[in-house]
Amino acid sequence: MEELTLGIGSRVQHAHFGPGVIVGVKYAQYRVTFMDHGIKMIDKTDPLFEVLVAENQTAEVETASEVETSLLKILRLWGGITEVVPLGDRWKNGTLVLQPGDTTLKAKEVPIETFFHKIVMLRDRLRVLEQQINSHKVMTDEDKINLQQYITRIYGSLTTFNVLFRDKEHWFVGEKTGND
Repeated sequence: MEELTLGIGSRVQHAHFGPGVIVGVKYAQYRVTFMDHGIKMIDKTDPLFEVLVAENQTAEVETASEVETSLLKILRLWGGITEVVPLGDRWKNGTLVLQPGDTTLKAKEVPIETFFHKIVMLRDRLRVLEQQINSHKVMTDEDKINLQQYITRIYGSLTTFNVLFRDKEHWFVGEKTGND
């Protein structure tokens, strides 16, 4: 039989900290607010810990909202991390020059590596967006397909930049025609 986990709102007693209320549930610990000692993390197996009134008992460790919050933190933390994608050899140490039509204006020069990094970040963020759409719990399959089609068109618009990539496996790929 599966052991139930005390839920938020359960009233407890601890030999050292006195009476308290569970305000958070983790895998091996409860976050408990004690009247005189503030918030403490207490191991679920602590022999000095006693349950007075059990509330919201569940077999789950964390609520869906806590898991979603954790995932969002992870995505934000690692959102800037991109796969190492090699720039085409002919572009290394190169410069992207944007020349305005008005010759009295100064051209803008950007190191090609900086521009390439931005393109790779854009591609990686589109992939994350695609994964979030695919795993969305509320959207219908039809909504997911419609958004996927927009993402595919975005990839198609970005195929111009494939010339920057050394390896074809990193290229943007849009919609395929019947001839492809």
